[in-house]
Amino acid sequence: MEKRNIEGLHETIYEEILDNGLKVVLLPKPDMAKTFSIFQTKYGSNDLSFVPIDQNDKVTVPEGIAHFLEHKLFEKEDRDVFQDFTKQGASANAFTSFNKTAYLFSATTNIDENINTLLDFVQDPYFSDQSVEKEKGIIGQEIKMYDDQPDWRAFFGIIQTMYKEHPVRIDIAGTVDSIDKITKEDLYTCYYTFYHPSNMIFFATGPFDPEKMMKLIKDNQSNKTFEKQEEVQRFLPDEPDPVFKKENTIQMPVSIEKVMVGIKEKKSRLNKDNWLKNEQMLSMILDHYFSKSGDYYQKLYDEQLIDGSFHFETMLDLDYGFSLLGGNSENPEELANRIKEMLFELKNGKFSDEEFTRMKRKRIGHLLRSMNSLEFISQQYIQYEQLGFDFFEVLPTIESLQKQEVEDFLSEWIDENQMAVSYVKAKG
Repeated sequence: MEKRNIEGLHETIYEEILDNGLKVVLLPKPDMAKTFSIFQTKYGSNDLSFVPIDQNDKVTVPEGIAHFLEHKLFEKEDRDVFQDFTKQGASANAFTSFNKTAYLFSATTNIDENINTLLDFVQDPYFSDQSVEKEKGIIGQEIKMYDDQPDWRAFFGIIQTMYKEHPVRIDIAGTVDSIDKITKEDLYTCYYTFYHPSNMIFFATGPFDPEKMMKLIKDNQSNKTFEKQEEVQRFLPDEPDPVFKKENTIQMPVSIEKVMVGIKEKKSRLNKDNWLKNEQMLSMILDHYFSKSGDYYQKLYDEQLIDGSFHFETMLDLDYGFSLLGGNSENPEELANRIKEMLFELKNGKFSDEEFTRMKRKRIGHLLRSMNSLEFISQQYIQYEQLGFDFFEVLPTIESLQKQEVEDFLSEWIDENQMAVSYVKAKG
């Protein structure tokens, strides 16, 4: 087990790759009462085309199958695993995103039992024709519920306006029609391809002894057999750099209309060399101008174009990336035009030394505050690990940023060909 002291953060982390390929990361937090643990596979809704384990030919599976698989793993032949966690005093959950599926629990008691439960239920799939058919009805209702949510429709509306081919444009849960095509055999194919320990990571943090915790996990894994597996071959379509469409409108029965402006990243800006810096610069820039303390937010508010729902976010991976800004508006076309005008003004953005120092300190402060959350630090560590980065390099990356490189980044970021607008407007 490798022990690492994280300078400047007063944290010690323990890491080991087990014989079956599973990476285990432990972060003891002696002052905390709760233990949080997450077991994650590098498999999400974007993984639709791949070569299954022990096969030679590419297959394409129905949209939404990663999320479907997440649901089904909790159900065993004789019970629902949620009940096991409840009996052991734990709160359990799971989620599927574009690039990962994660299973997690938090508890203050029965930690060893809950750790074993988490490892065991994820590594013991049980699917039957009957239970798969039953789940289609449950997930179908979930899909219809999200279809009725204006914020969810606005989020995917702008992604589908920007992306033409990449599967990030597909709803994570799929559609009622796509999940109807899923079979028990499809689930087993995806499970055995993507849930091998070598494609997964286990992270635990809380008031435990790292030596005893690592032994517990090793003992659990030594009782199971896994054949050695090579890295999964995944396939993505070729996505053009410019946005797919400049504008899109979704009609819904809403009382307040919505607008989202999206900026799609060019593939050349997603390369691994500058990825960490780019991610942090995007967050700093958007926060500086569009957070509630930013100049642009105040202007939009004074012009009565936004309300408290206005927000922004950045999502970056190594094969897609975008930033979104928007919210409710009584004049969505004017809001979209003003946001675009402001973004183009940024091309010539210059910062005083004082402004730039404040931007960095704010970003660092936000990061350090967030690290008090066991959930945040666990999920962020795994997210960066999956992309090939060390989460503990984020802080030194922010500290290393220079004013000139942020200004250079700004001058190249905004491009008319990379911008799109999506509206959610009142129906009828």
